Amino acid sequence: QVQLLESGGGLVQAGGSLRLSCAASGRTAGMIDMGWFRQAPGKEREFVTAMSGSSGLIYYTESVQGRFAISREYAKNTVHLRMNSLKPEDTATYYCAAKAPGMNLRAAEEYDYWGQGTQVTVSS
Repeated sequence: QVQLLESGGGLVQAGGSLRLSCAASGRTAGMIDMGWFRQAPGKEREFVTAMSGSSGLIYYTESVQGRFAISREYAKNTVHLRMNSLKPEDTATYYCAAKAPGMNLRAAEEYDYWGQGTQVTVSS
């Protein structure tokens, strides 16, 4: 079992920045893949970014490319999401997710463990 605890959400004006963190605990041995997803009201959960635990490869959805950055502190089993130039359309609940190393880091259904979510609200 892996437990994930997110922090860092909040309210920010458009153009501002936030940093989300996700601390993993429990059975975290091995290079697990970790990602961020988000869900806005009335919409499906969508992929934001992910980092392969084995290769370090990083993936972003196109709408956040160049604005968001995922990073990882392996010693602390923590992954961060730095969000810059935030837009009102980034408003959503953001979820941290983890899974065993594998191929498809963009698919929510591949992830075994999820955090409780943290709200990000961007005002115009």
